Amino acid sequence: MAQTGRVHDRATLDALDALTPIRFDNTVWRITRVGFDATRFSAANGRWSPGGTVEVLYTSLEREGALAEIGYRLSLEPVWPSRMQHEIHKLTARSERTLKFASIESLAPLGVDISRYESFDYTATQALAAAAHFLEFDGLLVPSARHSSTNLVLFAERGLSTAVAVKSTEPVDWIAWRGKRRR
Repeated sequence: MAQTGRVHDRATLDALDALTPIRFDNTVWRITRVGFDATRFSAANGRWSPGGTVEVLYTSLEREGALAEIGYRLSLEPVWPSRMQHEIHKLTARSERTLKFASIESLAPLGVDISRYESFDYTATQALAAAAHFLEFDGLLVPSARHSSTNLVLFAERGLSTAVAVKSTEPVDWIAWRGKRRR
């Protein structure tokens, strides 16, 4: 995406504005450390979160997708963090104006280098998220970089157009999860 001196690239804004948003109302999954609020949005830097500027809530449409996302992050540590305890939450999520990107390939016309989607270069995806937030979309349905599932990323500050509630919570057994992945 070429920079034009504006906060958001006009071509990106036009491309996103031309998309038809969908209504989302379904179950999603999220992992947090024990004791953390599963419905709390965060401004931490991430693939779809321009750190410090837009608060988001990362979720996955599949339980295994949520485990893969956090499990991957934990696997980057020199030693698996065995004392850190996590919970997996089954949530209900609703949004009125969500942009859906069905595949990684659908992101290419918007400036995402799909050959590097799994990398930690978040420049293009963060720009898309910031532009979608600016255009007042509720969130994004995007391909997971760690699993063959879809993630729902909701934007904070959308009032009654988004709703998230915890349906159930259970502890994550990382030892069992890691054992299944080695087979």
